Amino acid sequence: MVLKTVSTLGATGGGGGGTVTAVTATSPVISSGGTAPNVSFIAAGTAGNVLTSIGGVWTSNAAVGGGGTPGGSTTQFQYNNGGAFAGAANLTTDGANVTVGSANTLRFANLTSTRYVGFKANAIVAANVTWTLPVTDGTSGQALVTDGAGNLSWSSTLPTNPPPSVDYLVVAGGGGGGYSGGGGGGGGGYKSSTLSITPSNSYTITVGAAGSGATSGAAAGSNGTNSVFSSITSTGGGGGGSYNGGLNGVAGGSGGGAAANDLAVGTGGTGNSGEGFAGGVNNTTTPFPSGGGGGAAAVGANGSGSQSGAGGSGSNWQSLGTFYSGGGGGGGTSLGATRGLAGNGSTGNGGNYPSAGSAAAANTGGGGGGGSNLNLGANSYGGNGGSGVVIIRYSNTYALAVSTTGAPTITNTGGYRYYTFTGSGSITF
Repeated sequence: MVLKTVSTLGATGGGGGGTVTAVTATSPVISSGGTAPNVSFIAAGTAGNVLTSIGGVWTSNAAVGGGGTPGGSTTQFQYNNGGAFAGAANLTTDGANVTVGSANTLRFANLTSTRYVGFKANAIVAANVTWTLPVTDGTSGQALVTDGAGNLSWSSTLPTNPPPSVDYLVVAGGGGGGYSGGGGGGGGGYKSSTLSITPSNSYTITVGAAGSGATSGAAAGSNGTNSVFSSITSTGGGGGGSYNGGLNGVAGGSGGGAAANDLAVGTGGTGNSGEGFAGGVNNTTTPFPSGGGGGAAAVGANGSGSQSGAGGSGSNWQSLGTFYSGGGGGGGTSLGATRGLAGNGSTGNGGNYPSAGSAAAANTGGGGGGGSNLNLGANSYGGNGGSGVVIIRYSNTYALAVSTTGAPTITNTGGYRYYTFTGSGSITF
């Protein structure tokens, strides 16, 4: 289609007129009127385009969409990830509350966004806690205090007195698992009680290292080393026995288990009274299961039938949900004995043929798992034990410690202040 030439007259009062020349249907005319001819010739553009004014000129542009498909999982906040929606796995909402997950930080940046201050949850939270802020600001010099039930208020009176006594947990390093059908390592010594405090005294803290798993049949797994708080010493866990060498489990805070053997019944290492229990023994009947390492709360299981012994259970300090000083499981054999599993407080499972024993987690005092039998080499290695830990707690109505070394983690929960040492240091009250 072709438009004919059209003449227009100027508006009354001197407005200009103009002429629109002939154009084709593929170049339609858009006129904004005015005192002079104001004509734009615009190609039709892509289907679905819209006309847009950009200040005296019309253009044909794609329509701007307002939608998009959310990324990630339900409840996750959305963010721009390279021009597409993505879900923030650690930033979620239930429609009323916002959660910053996995102990990440809520950050407040400075004016240039080059630095920030932030808040984050402790990695260990025994129970949900919500603090309710005061209604108004306090006066100069006041500080926020809690009533122990989550309600914060401003106070001019702060706790200044040191605690008269503290509760403690002293866990030594766990023993390493034995070699080639090896016995499980014993859990590190476990001691828990109350100690009277002298103000201004510096109390030394030593966190015991893990025992190494055996890498040959010539010797049992290594014992863990001792942990110390002031005059309190917990003994390192005993190593698990090894085939064709150190058959017997080694004594320690808790004793290591005896290794698989077709000729002799070994002995489980003994545990120290008040610290842990003995390791289990092997069985000389096919398929020759090995014994589990002892734990803080129970003996290691004996090898029986086709089952190597499980590690003895650890203890759950102050019922906070974390177990310490569990025994490692005995190693399996190529003749069909199934590995023993770690006791609570250790992750040192025995190795199922053909695999090495598992290591215990750091700072649990758990015993390492025994390696699998008759598969000489790395798959017969015993697992390492877990390093120790020292935890001190007292009522948070008392003042913070005057000083610490060794970078302990400090938490407040359930009305108590906790100092968790995963490395050696000191504390002064």
